[in-house]
Amino acid sequence: MTATGPCLEEITPANLDAALGIRVRPDQEHAVAPVVKSLAEAYVHPGIAWPRLIVDGDRPVGFLMACLGIDWYGDGSEFRSGLWRLNIAAGEQGKGYGRFAVESVAEQLRRRGTEKFYVTWHPGADGPEGFYLGLGFRPDGENSGGQTVGVLELD
Repeated sequence: MTATGPCLEEITPANLDAALGIRVRPDQEHAVAPVVKSLAEAYVHPGIAWPRLIVDGDRPVGFLMACLGIDWYGDGSEFRSGLWRLNIAAGEQGKGYGRFAVESVAEQLRRRGTEKFYVTWHPGADGPEGFYLGLGFRPDGENSGGQTVGVLELD
């Protein structure tokens, strides 16, 4: 990270290609959708999807997409907010960018008055469970689309 650290940028025509160029390691591709799918989902979920490019200086290092009040069960009974997608570029992993992304989403949710921060992850030894548990998320006993649902209480 630079002396000033990473920051989030809204996806614009000027940085679209940089966002689309973010690729996770090949062994992680089965566990997270590519950025192009996230941006397509953001397009069809305006006001709910919150996509951002993670940059350090002038270098794109990752992509995140939060969900802000998504209808969790599709019936209007419960709305949740959290991290929908996190893609850290293969050569940039292990440098704190993932933690920065999660903390940035947590701050955005706090500003909006959200009390619970949700995330889902691909289960198994090759998934990011250890990363999310290390940040304080706890499985809530649910499964969504074959993924573990975790929750972090926001103060």
